[in-house]
Amino acid sequence: MEVILLQDVKSLGKKGQIVKVSDGYARNFIIPKGLGVEKNAKTMNDLKAQQLAEEKRLKEILDEAVALGEKIKAGSVTLSIKAGEGGRTFGSVSTKEIANAVKEQMGFEFDKKKMVLAEPIRNFGTYHIPCRLHPSVTVELTVKVVEQ
Repeated sequence: MEVILLQDVKSLGKKGQIVKVSDGYARNFIIPKGLGVEKNAKTMNDLKAQQLAEEKRLKEILDEAVALGEKIKAGSVTLSIKAGEGGRTFGSVSTKEIANAVKEQMGFEFDKKKMVLAEPIRNFGTYHIPCRLHPSVTVELTVKVVEQ
């Protein structure tokens, strides 16, 4: 019997796959537990409709990430931190502070978790911080750190 899986089943397949299993396994385990449905014309049409909806949703997410990437590339953020004797800084600039500055200066929300900052910024200057907006979209945010 061929079954369309509704959920991932260990050692059998992933959600949306069509797998061939024995009749007893399908009738006694997979179908009663809601892990899959028997393959027929109606369930195949439902599966195709779900796949098209999922593809559309993923494309919209990618388009949003690309649009946000363009906004980030176009602008830059300036942060000021206190300095002591000899140009040494008091503290550092973290992703949280950068995200707040993006909100204030550029006018849109930006998740601090999307920034890839190896270590906090502790010196003055211009930095290019990579931001991973989507698995296939990475842009650089320009951050200028100046003395207060």
